[in-house]
Amino acid sequence: MEVAGFLAAAAEIFGGSIPGFWPIVGLSLGVTLTAVALAALIGMPAGALLAVSRFPGRTILIVTINALMGLPPVVAGLLIFLLLSRSGPLGFFGWLFTPKAMILAQVVLVLPIVVALTRQTIEDLWREYAEHLASLDLTGIRAVPTLLWEARFSLLTGLLAGFGRASAEVGAVLIVGGNIVGHTRTMTTAIALETSKGDLPLALGLGAALLVLTLGLNILAFGVGRVGARNAG
Repeated sequence: MEVAGFLAAAAEIFGGSIPGFWPIVGLSLGVTLTAVALAALIGMPAGALLAVSRFPGRTILIVTINALMGLPPVVAGLLIFLLLSRSGPLGFFGWLFTPKAMILAQVVLVLPIVVALTRQTIEDLWREYAEHLASLDLTGIRAVPTLLWEARFSLLTGLLAGFGRASAEVGAVLIVGGNIVGHTRTMTTAIALETSKGDLPLALGLGAALLVLTLGLNILAFGVGRVGARNAG
């Protein structure tokens, strides 16, 4: 019965007969892709700069960033909630229980992953090409754009890891978004809601839809990386 119910729910979901399904999908993708893009814009230059710089406390900073890769989502959500609450320092923005708060929470979760993986990738590349770049007078911060460009296909893996972390997130977006129907309800929060209601077939159907979307984006990114690497070679 559960299998039959799951298949029926999946058919309804992919057939578009579930009210509000596509807005949920659109919001989920919009929030996650925006968060990953912002984390990339901030984290890639920061990670590359950390890779080529030497300063007191660098090791402690690297260890801290690596530790933040495992930051519990509910803790991140609680911190963002306190910042954006009416009495919080950023409460004047009025972002709490909006997609903006959900994006901010996901950026906090994804950013350490992007920074850490970028630093490791660029540091390995820097060791290999440091002398060559130095001969071109590209040292320190001046070498960052070149290193990021050369490592662009390798860095795609870090972005995929960040996307996976964000797309699977429930706790943080639930705390700061509130799971408001038609406003802040995402795929993951909808799955959590339907599971708590006991509608397991629908929850499984939504889970299948999320898996298909995630797999599709990963296949697309993998294909782009392979074609780009082949052309670069």
